[in-house]
Amino acid sequence: MHAEAKTFPFDQQVAWTPNPEQIRSSNLKQFMDIHELSSLDELMQRSTTDIAWFWDAAIRHLGIEFEVPYSKVVDESEGPQFPVWCVDGRMNIVHNMLDKWLATPETAERTALRYESEEGTHSTYSYAELNREVCRCANALRSDGFGKGDIIGLFMPMTPELIFAFLAIIKVGGIILPLFSGYGPKAVATRLNDGGAVGLFTADGAPRRGKVINMKETADEALRDCPTVRRVVVQNRCNRSDLPMTSGRDVFYHTYVSGQREEAKTLSTSAEDMMMLIYTSGTTGRPKGAVHTHCGFPIKSAQDMYHAMDVKPGETMYWMSDMGWMMGPWLVFGTLIIGASMVIYDGAPDFPEPDRTWQLVDQQQVTHLGLSPVLIRALMPAGEKHVNKHNLSALRAVGSTGSPWDPASWNWVFEHVLSSSKPILNYSGGTEISGGIVCGNFFKPLKPCSFSGPVPGMAADVVDSDGHSVHGTVGELIIRQPWIGMTRGFWKDKQRYLDSYWKRIDNTWVHGDFAAIDDDGLWFILGRSDDTIKVAGKRVGPAEVESIVNAEPEIQESAAIGIPHDIKGEELGVYVVLAHGFSASEELRQKLVACIVNELGRPLKPGFVRFTASLPKTRNAKVMRRVIQATYLGTNPGDLSSIESPASISNIQNAS
Repeated sequence: MHAEAKTFPFDQQVAWTPNPEQIRSSNLKQFMDIHELSSLDELMQRSTTDIAWFWDAAIRHLGIEFEVPYSKVVDESEGPQFPVWCVDGRMNIVHNMLDKWLATPETAERTALRYESEEGTHSTYSYAELNREVCRCANALRSDGFGKGDIIGLFMPMTPELIFAFLAIIKVGGIILPLFSGYGPKAVATRLNDGGAVGLFTADGAPRRGKVINMKETADEALRDCPTVRRVVVQNRCNRSDLPMTSGRDVFYHTYVSGQREEAKTLSTSAEDMMMLIYTSGTTGRPKGAVHTHCGFPIKSAQDMYHAMDVKPGETMYWMSDMGWMMGPWLVFGTLIIGASMVIYDGAPDFPEPDRTWQLVDQQQVTHLGLSPVLIRALMPAGEKHVNKHNLSALRAVGSTGSPWDPASWNWVFEHVLSSSKPILNYSGGTEISGGIVCGNFFKPLKPCSFSGPVPGMAADVVDSDGHSVHGTVGELIIRQPWIGMTRGFWKDKQRYLDSYWKRIDNTWVHGDFAAIDDDGLWFILGRSDDTIKVAGKRVGPAEVESIVNAEPEIQESAAIGIPHDIKGEELGVYVVLAHGFSASEELRQKLVACIVNELGRPLKPGFVRFTASLPKTRNAKVMRRVIQATYLGTNPGDLSSIESPASISNIQNAS
């Protein structure tokens, strides 16, 4: 690794310090008192050396109910790569998200879901009301022949119907496959086909800045290549009268659930039955399908929210997300397991005015707001006057993930949104983690852009290239012990899972991030140490972009890299080598940009497409993306001993 090229903010000063009452009243302090742990350090030590004790204690603290209790917390007989959790236990996670809250009028009538549309419509659902809608959808699915093990895609805007379908699929024993609502048809088709999906929930469209983004046409184009999908349920979100519907396959959501009973049995499942297949892109090959179970992702989500972020029953979290990004499912699982409220918003966060986000936080009395630094960098130029219009006193903390902070943006939020008195809970992990490796908390002081440290139960460390722990310098982020939320592997690709995380250091998860721990014990995440590109929090694998470009007859080969962007954190840059007989032109450049946008969605529009005579490669023909990126940035490309042709670097420099 070339850690010396990374900048580390050692000179940052402490900006926020928790007061004694914040610590004393926290969920984490309650947990520590129950188990007679005198300090956070003592908790961290025990939670990462006795993982069976910790996860059993966390499950009990969260009030997770099992139909059949587990006989053993974790079985590591197949190694740390493939632990089995809650052995012999039976539990459908929907029971802990809905069913159990119906036991008393107080919890049944507590608000579970708050919705706001870009147009300004509002709706709320109590736990009882949400359960009734989920049951109607579950009964419709059952009457349509769907049940245990069926994989069903979710390609929808953030509406209540999406939440109903999400929970109903799991309730009947199915497997959800969340899809980013901004994907193009190729990205949708790739994931549905890889998973073997048999159904899809979608919508006619979604509003963005007063215009309708058509989704059904995207779904239809994707489904031309998805022969296994036999049912498409369409929410008429935008009331389009011109909506194309395929006879025998497509049905409107309101028709699908009409007349269905408002009670439905939650299917009995094993705690380790698969309940979600969610895709994240790697550096090579097709997107990776992370496999998650009833006792995995949901429990880790809730534990992070409850222990690190201190969300309490009855409080309200709004985390800006799409269901195709892991923070969407995370929001649903975490809030409903805790007995809190979630806010979902279907629209642009700065429309019709730059104060839209702060208006929503005020009106919905949000206690925990999750956002991306990308959004803040976009809102800052409009000024703090838009924040000051609204009463944000209910807000206890701001959470952030998706891209790294810069100190100026962090301080802007801290000063103007949090009145310099409440914490920014920086959060970093991943789809394969089921949440966070590191997070802010209410126990430790914070510096701009910092993390308090690992989430309890996460045996994280920072190491050098030999696997030795390092402090005060940049190293590789690793995890030394299994945790309950870890993916159970990649869908139909065991070896790729092992190669992605376990091959570099024996029995150790190597995450692919550069990180550092300062002298005060605060953590900093400094970007990816692999080739994965993250555009405004959305990961895309270079190979996925390159396959689209290479499909064009004019192109011989290509390479996609991530390049810095002031707002998005990163954006795509694409270098292409022309096929014989073709010439570079602005028309061809725009055609390639359009191909990428059409297939992957406008959020992944490249910042540039450049023509080059050749790409740097190893002698076994592997494209050296890190060399291309370093050449573009003018930084040290590192070891070039394996490069096939040094002249290819000059070709990248001279690309146009």
